[in-house]
Parts: sequence; C-alpha cells; structure tokens
Amino acid sequence: MKGAIMPHEIYESCIQACNDCATACEHCASACLDEKDVQAMTRCIRLDMDCALICAMASKLMSRGSEEAPAVCGICADVCRRCAEECRKHDDEHCQTCADACERCAEECEKMAGARVA
Repeated sequence: MKGAIMPHEIYESCIQACNDCATACEHCASACLDEKDVQAMTRCIRLDMDCALICAMASKLMSRGSEEAPAVCGICADVCRRCAEECRKHDDEHCQTCADACERCAEECEKMAGARVA
C-alpha cells in the first residue's frame, strides 16, 4: 500500500518515549552499580532493568502494529511509574534523569493503552 500510514508513524511519540526510557533505565542501572552503597540501590537497579525490558517490548510491538501493544503499554506505564517513584528517592543525577524519562514514558503509554492499533 503506497502512501498508507504505518503503525510506527502513528505511535511515533510513544515509541520514542519508550526507547528513551529504556536507554535512561539501562544507564541508571549501570550507574547505580558504581555507587558506594550498591546494596541501597538494589530495588532501583531491579526496577531499571524491568522497565528497560518492558519499554523495549512495547516499542517493538507498536512498531509492528501488534494488537497486543495497548495491553503491554498499560503494563509498561505501571512499571514506569514504579521505577520513577523509586528513582526519585535517590539524589543521584542519573536517577533523577531516569525518573524524568519514566514519567514521560508512562504518560505516553497511558494514552496508548486506551488506543486501538490501526
């Protein structure tokens, strides 16, 4: 179909938010491992890893127009909110940057969760 709008174009802002969040979460988890008290960062690291994974999955499902994308985006929004909440507890710049990305992603995914894939 020449000229047809592709799913990755329709959901571009959500896909980008998911990709940005996944990158921020991977960076945050890695930076947390370099902190003096790594034990205190355990929950943050675990949530970062979970969030990065679900964000990558959501991005891929939206990119190909999967009918499962809205459901996965709903879960993604929940995980992003929990990750942001945990990151906000830490003063480290990488945690605050991650929390910002998670909050943006959660907002985009919440919109997507109510949408239907074309």
